[in-house]
Amino acid sequence: MNTTTRIASPVRQWPQRHPALFLAVAAVLWWALYQTLIPASEALVAALPVDRNSHLGSALQFFFYDTPKVLLLLTGVVFVMGMINSYFTPERTRALLAGRSEGVANVLAALLGIVTPFCSCSAVPLFIGFVQAGVPLGVTFSFLIAAPMVNEVALALLFGLFGWKIAALYLGLGLTVAIVAGWVIGRLKMEAYLEDWVREIPKMSATFQDGGLTLGDRIQAGFASVREIVGKVWPYILAGIAIGAGIHGWVPENFMASIMGKQAWWSVPLAVLIGVPMYTNAAGVIPIVQALLAKGAALGTVLAFMMSVIALSFPEMVILRKVLKMRLIATFVAVVASGILVVGYVFNWVL
Repeated sequence: MNTTTRIASPVRQWPQRHPALFLAVAAVLWWALYQTLIPASEALVAALPVDRNSHLGSALQFFFYDTPKVLLLLTGVVFVMGMINSYFTPERTRALLAGRSEGVANVLAALLGIVTPFCSCSAVPLFIGFVQAGVPLGVTFSFLIAAPMVNEVALALLFGLFGWKIAALYLGLGLTVAIVAGWVIGRLKMEAYLEDWVREIPKMSATFQDGGLTLGDRIQAGFASVREIVGKVWPYILAGIAIGAGIHGWVPENFMASIMGKQAWWSVPLAVLIGVPMYTNAAGVIPIVQALLAKGAALGTVLAFMMSVIALSFPEMVILRKVLKMRLIATFVAVVASGILVVGYVFNWVL
């Protein structure tokens, strides 16, 4: 055993041996790093041969500040949610939803979507598991809408970039769309439009076993979530921040207000149409949202754009085609898009 191995081993074992102390120290270090972001970004731009007040200087400061800020927020929240998610396995989620009446179950499904690990690639196995457990179709859709749209990444970044009011607003809107859309789909009784092989899957009891994880085990689950999620989405973050920096530095405020402002009645449906085919996630789209709002875009229009990107992504529709017939997919898109349009128009009118 060499010296490096002897040093690294105790460091790796620290979260298991002293989990509470590790969490306290990690929180202090995270907060200290967060406080250095503004002076560090300003110093970095000042060290470059660029005028801070130029288009390029403004864009660079936006990029140098937002990149570490978003990555720090994302890492911290994903770590904490990874620990929380260790309590909400897919099996436990199915067991909590199975056998409950619609309405109440739609609300519970949407709430569980916030704290349950989910990505587009897991849509099919989750959907099949819910069908096997006897979870109603509308309840399943409430979960599938809420899980990607109202997830911990979106809420954490919105809170960090815009404050708690915008984050709470998005949380309420997203849950409302998920609950109402799922309930409507359930009332339409469209089980016949599941693929035949899905309807023929034998039903199974929804049970789960508590793994008896320790706090140290849950910390390791948090690390695993960071490796999985941050390791997967960081390219989208960089791309989103780069686009946001370009908007922030070069796009005139009057131009953005004219095409995404309150006065342009067609801006909300256009935002939804643009958002649906985009392939990104909350981490990639929120820096763009930040730049659009700073340039005069209306909040309702921007929220509609963000929701359509996250909740109605084209790749997820392609994946769900394996278990749903086209009529059910079209109904799902139409119902959710209608809810997003209402959200956009109402908030452009109220705010």
